[in-house]
Amino acid sequence: MFQYSSSTMTQDGTSLSPEQALQHARLTFQNNQVYSIKQRITEVKRVIEYIRINRESITDELTQATGKTRTDALVSEILGVLDNLHWNCANAKRILTEKKVHTPITLLGKSSRIRHEPFGVILLIAPWNYPLHISLTFAIGAFLAGNCVVIKPSEHTPMPGLLERIFAAAPLLASCIQVIYGDGKTAQQLIDAKPDKIFFTGSTVTGKKILRQASEHLIPVDVELGGKDPMIVFEDVNIQRTVAGALWGAMTNAGQSCTSVELLYLQRSIFNPFITQFKQAMEELVINTGDQGNADVGAITTNFQAEIIQEHLEDAKRKGANLFSVGQAISATSRLIPPTLVTDVSEDMLIVQEETFGPVVCAIPFDSEDEIIRLVNQSPYGLSASVWSKDLKRAQRVSHALQTGAVSINNVMLTEGNPALPFGGVKESGFGRGKGEEGLLAFTRSKAIIIDKQSSKKEPNWYPYTIKKYQLFSELIDTLFSNDWLKYIKLALVGGKLEKTSQQARGD
Repeated sequence: MFQYSSSTMTQDGTSLSPEQALQHARLTFQNNQVYSIKQRITEVKRVIEYIRINRESITDELTQATGKTRTDALVSEILGVLDNLHWNCANAKRILTEKKVHTPITLLGKSSRIRHEPFGVILLIAPWNYPLHISLTFAIGAFLAGNCVVIKPSEHTPMPGLLERIFAAAPLLASCIQVIYGDGKTAQQLIDAKPDKIFFTGSTVTGKKILRQASEHLIPVDVELGGKDPMIVFEDVNIQRTVAGALWGAMTNAGQSCTSVELLYLQRSIFNPFITQFKQAMEELVINTGDQGNADVGAITTNFQAEIIQEHLEDAKRKGANLFSVGQAISATSRLIPPTLVTDVSEDMLIVQEETFGPVVCAIPFDSEDEIIRLVNQSPYGLSASVWSKDLKRAQRVSHALQTGAVSINNVMLTEGNPALPFGGVKESGFGRGKGEEGLLAFTRSKAIIIDKQSSKKEPNWYPYTIKKYQLFSELIDTLFSNDWLKYIKLALVGGKLEKTSQQARGD
């Protein structure tokens, strides 16, 4: 078993404590500001090529560390990373380059710009459910924005050496990103070393602890936390296709995704036929780990998560729910939990109230559009949802009413498949956005710049204040915000008077 130590290694082999790692990152950040976005993009392209060529060996390590099926590892981790990095390379320069913006007529003669500057040192605390995808997507986005990064992988899926081998394909990038292994105590030490910004993906409970600690140092934090994602199915859908979507959305990555379908809301008129077909489709699933690409549902990654899932199922059964499972009984050694459909649920069940994070889905009937919006919005979570209906106007209307960070219409978990779209939640699912333009800009501070020419003229709003100037400013307001078609001519006249008055002394 991998032995954790709260240290990392520099390129010359020197061991660093969490505090020293942050100091090293700060120094590296200062030294590497000379590199352009174009040079950083070149480095990321080297990483993309390395992952593409070595994807089978990387997939081997992922499946061994997580228990994922081979296809889940290849598609959700490898393909997901490559897709996001490719989009970032194509769009980073456009997004991050300093831009000229509008300057109002009242500031005639000036020019305005927005500059996006790196924070400095980014601390990335990565999760165990997508240990490669989230680590690489966030860390390399931060690097493209000009930052240095310290990654703390989950102690449950450290995969020691893998990230370092990938980064080594790009020397500049490797010098800017460190990996430090350890548990929650290590994360606390890294936060106390005062990074410039923290990105955390994980449970809501842990996210709140990180926010409390970071608040003591006024460190900004973006958090992507838990979810209890609903899938809303109206009666006019193609049941066969929608069943297939629901099954994959609930069971992919063994349900260990923050956006997995956990609550399947079915309009009452199709509830029974939908459930019948869903059970039939479940029975065809192949449950295995260590496969060669032919298994559907793999293992739960950690023992503690398997215990949470089991607790939720036992609580639901004890309180009157019906459970339909396929596959063998839960195995303590393999952590293979059988895919399970739960019906006849009630609000007091843990499986309805809390994130289950496993191959389990609850099916709940509903009657009307208003009812389903109310049911979904009463949840403390708000990460993602999906709405299924032949009536696209209804689907869009419902999607607009849902209090979530993302909605897929007639598909499931699909917003995550577009690297141009932001990712993040509301309420107890967190705040901040990753991916897309918002995701890249999240690694920067925006700096407002306004440029004026050097001259002998004083500004109209400078001292001295006089009654005449006050009257001219009042006239300026009336003219500026009127709908008069002669407005701009009048503005020129008022502006000229203000300009002349501003150059006079108080008694003139």
